[in-house]
Amino acid sequence: MTHDSAAWDERYSQEEQLFSGRPNGALVAEVAEMAPGRALDVGCGEGGDTAWLVKQGWRVTALDVSRVALDRAMRRAGDATTNVEWVHAGLVDAALAQGAFDLVSAQYPALLRTPTNDAERTLIGAVAPGGTLLVVHHADIDVEAAKAHGFDPADYVMPTDVAALLDDGWEIEVDERRVRDVPAGGGSGHTHDVVLRARRSASKHEARCSPSPTA
Repeated sequence: MTHDSAAWDERYSQEEQLFSGRPNGALVAEVAEMAPGRALDVGCGEGGDTAWLVKQGWRVTALDVSRVALDRAMRRAGDATTNVEWVHAGLVDAALAQGAFDLVSAQYPALLRTPTNDAERTLIGAVAPGGTLLVVHHADIDVEAAKAHGFDPADYVMPTDVAALLDDGWEIEVDERRVRDVPAGGGSGHTHDVVLRARRSASKHEARCSPSPTA
């Protein structure tokens, strides 16, 4: 799987539209009833989730490593782009403010695993006290088929990796495998998702992730 800016730009450039354009089903199911606030859309792609969040009243920081994807997302947002901050960067490199977002949404993110869990800790650290972390990925990945396409799932962060770093300052509200229905676009061949939704304690002092392992 590609994970640098140039490689993702090339992938997006090969198609006029890479993904379905619809908001991800898990996002809609988990967020539709939430009071809107400030959201971080991690790996926003062509902007389907960002556009939906804005329509629900959220102020969105839309983050993606691909300039091509961000340009498409901005065009999609149209006049609503005034409610979006566009960030051209990878998650770990984006220098996001700690505890700034009422919702951090990472839908099928291509986040590399590291010995110090940098991506997971960045996701967790971005959530405001009382806020929600939503991480969704494909379930039942065919590892051998993925490796044949240059993608080793073991190299990338999954919802279970994030859940493992949540301590008693968090309440895990959803942690399950569920059916997904995406008839077209990238990822349409996957039939099930793993969905993690967790809420951070309203107290800054109680909400924290587990400490980094010592050498």
